[in-house]
Amino acid sequence: MDPADLVLRYGERVTHVERVPAREAVVEPWPEWVDPAVREMYAADGISTLWGHQAEALHHVHAGRHTVISTGTASGKSLVFQAPALTGLAAGRTGSSLRGNRMPTVLYLAPTKALAADQLRRLAGAAAFARPATVDGDNSREERAWARDHANYLLTNPDTLHHSILPGHARWTRALGGLTHVVVDECHHYRGVFGAHVAHVLRRLRRICAHYGADPTFVLSSATVADPEVFASRLTGLDVVPVTDDASPHAARTIALWEPPIIPGVDPTNPGVVRRSATTEAGELLTDLVIGKVRTLAFVRSRRGAEAVAATAQRRLGEVDPELVRRVATYRGGYLPEERRELEQRLRSGDLLGLASTNALELGIDIAGLDAVITVGFPGTRAALQQQFGRAGRSGRDSIGILVARDDPLDTFLVHHPEALLGAPVEASVFDPDNPYVLGPHLAAAAQEIPLTEDDFAMFGPRTAEGVAALEAAGWLRKRQAGWFWTKRERASDLADIRSSGGSPVQIVDAGTGRLIGTVDGGSADSTVHEGAVYVHQGDVHLVDEYDVEHGVAIVHRADPDYSTMAKSVTEIAVIDTERTEQWGDAAMSFGSVEVVNQVVSYLKRSTSGGGVLGEELLELPARTLQTKAVWWTLAPDAVSAAMEHDDVPGSAHAAEHAAIGLLPLLATCDRWDIGGVSTALHPDTGTMTVFVYDGYPGGAGFAERGYEMAARWLRVTRDAIMACECHDGCPSCVQSPKCGNGNEPLDKAGAVRLLDALLVDAPVTGDH
Repeated sequence: MDPADLVLRYGERVTHVERVPAREAVVEPWPEWVDPAVREMYAADGISTLWGHQAEALHHVHAGRHTVISTGTASGKSLVFQAPALTGLAAGRTGSSLRGNRMPTVLYLAPTKALAADQLRRLAGAAAFARPATVDGDNSREERAWARDHANYLLTNPDTLHHSILPGHARWTRALGGLTHVVVDECHHYRGVFGAHVAHVLRRLRRICAHYGADPTFVLSSATVADPEVFASRLTGLDVVPVTDDASPHAARTIALWEPPIIPGVDPTNPGVVRRSATTEAGELLTDLVIGKVRTLAFVRSRRGAEAVAATAQRRLGEVDPELVRRVATYRGGYLPEERRELEQRLRSGDLLGLASTNALELGIDIAGLDAVITVGFPGTRAALQQQFGRAGRSGRDSIGILVARDDPLDTFLVHHPEALLGAPVEASVFDPDNPYVLGPHLAAAAQEIPLTEDDFAMFGPRTAEGVAALEAAGWLRKRQAGWFWTKRERASDLADIRSSGGSPVQIVDAGTGRLIGTVDGGSADSTVHEGAVYVHQGDVHLVDEYDVEHGVAIVHRADPDYSTMAKSVTEIAVIDTERTEQWGDAAMSFGSVEVVNQVVSYLKRSTSGGGVLGEELLELPARTLQTKAVWWTLAPDAVSAAMEHDDVPGSAHAAEHAAIGLLPLLATCDRWDIGGVSTALHPDTGTMTVFVYDGYPGGAGFAERGYEMAARWLRVTRDAIMACECHDGCPSCVQSPKCGNGNEPLDKAGAVRLLDALLVDAPVTGDH
């Protein structure tokens, strides 16, 4: 069955269709310097010639130039770093590539364990000269010891490099001292605070390599990064050569934008307009594709959503063809390693026809044979959407990518403005290595690894001297003749939570068996596994009996409640420092440092049948404090009174806040879950109506600053999106938020439009400073 024909049968739900034509390849011969055994390995896989961009990139890497290759999905980027690295290892067999007394080694970094495991599988044909090994949290002690002593091709992730390999570099001398190549795969993933952390992890790696006499060539790859040369240079601190002209062939692809319909019988002009949920739509679409034997991967934003899509498909398939039920499954973070590996193998083999996944499978895992990708909700950036759609069509057959819009301001805007999604370049990645909350912990870690000297300051950036002085004043570093030394007994690397997950993962344990069934990151645990929460794992529903905040454990039991749960929280915000302000007549836009205090205080029980609220239960959980960056706008009291005479000011500000948060991802490389907001009719620090939008990470991530820089454009788009929505009093497509800690109360849609109109009266025409 042609998946495009099946999807297009749905008529008005498909708001836009775009066809990307097939493209012919530009072919080049292998360079002579690539080892014959390496060429034979590729020939066994049917690769006898190169595509043009591969030949260009190999030329740079062989010359020792740090290189970033940014070409489309399935364009053979792995060959660019594998071939020179394996050639070096092959030469090492004869001793012709020795570094002093050390044999050559390669370090491969991936943002996920799954991608590293996939690369390991691809190296199976290189056994004659490569001894590859993954090094991550799934290893046994014996496996890690073997890798340390014998492996010459290490596959790991920034987390393991940061927490284990670099702090223990003395035990990894053989590998680090022989490094010829460092590969940073899927490098676009390193943005925001995570990107800033990884930038310093790479600088620490370079410093230790130099200590052992190694000077590796860095090779970075990504299918979706804007300004790759600038991005890669900021990430590594090195001069990097870009390769961007994609010469690979690809089959034709159809892209469809899809908006779920309004539930029959609901009048769009009445309050409470409701569309069918995106997860239900995706589950039914996945069902039809599986029945048609179309191998399909559905990307869903949340763990619970992925479980729901798979459950919907399995239920419907059970009514049509029970044999197909087992051929649909869920894949997400929090699963145990053996569960993940089994699902990956079943997907590759074709045993699974449908898989609902979080973005854990977004990155370049080679799964040939997929024909369709369903993306449930805009994934936050155009780059991520391209990555997801690029999972299909790798076998040379035509493919389809379908974006199913959630009831969300940004999704609604995009499916009706395809030019903003499909006709625009990928976003520039935003990250700030000079963030003191990021820099300080890495300076401490570097000092514990090898004492810091002034010669190191340039590597870590312009705020290094300031950071070292602060650490010395706090008693964490002590200056001696050889440099600054770490003074504490604790591991300095533990100071940096590089994924900014809010702490160590919380373990979820079955009360009856004591079995670990999964984990949830510390930052979301209070709202996900609080006492009384409904938690879903691989389709099984659990109730949380106990949540031990101190020890990071949630005790659960199997249950089948007729309700779901949603946490409620209270948030207070204080201005610490106003760094920039621009006056717009009676309105003002400001950017600076703030302190946010958030506390989960209760949870709602919602009926799974009708969606109504069954009750609210109070919780006693600790308050969480965050110092970060924010953009905020104010309106003079007289202007508020004139514009909002008959409107609910708190509800208007709250609605404008929600819509603005939903639309900021159009301008910054974030999604609404990276940022937060607070609105008030009278804030004590400003003396008037104020709306704050803040970065959800300590020290900031650059998102709020991007909002400040493009404030007029951002708020105009926000105002227009609210106006264009067909609902009467506000809905998830405009001013309601799925993450609102107050249960979306109060909200005044009409007031939000008037408030934004008043704000924009004297705003700059271009919207950019």
